[in-house]
Amino acid sequence: MQKIIQYIKDSIVELKKVIWPTKDKITNDTLAVIIISLITASFIGLADFFLTQIINLFIRQ
Repeated sequence: MQKIIQYIKDSIVELKKVIWPTKDKITNDTLAVIIISLITASFIGLADFFLTQIINLFIRQ
């Protein structure tokens, strides 16, 4: 039981050393992830569309 109590105390000490991000930092990082994800999804979607069209051209002939 003593080891568990010591572990909890050590965890609390370590958590006090953490530099937590500000609300603005979290908001900016979240927006960056959303924008990059949308750009990536759009690129993959367009690539898929055009490659499908090219393959369909070869299949029809």
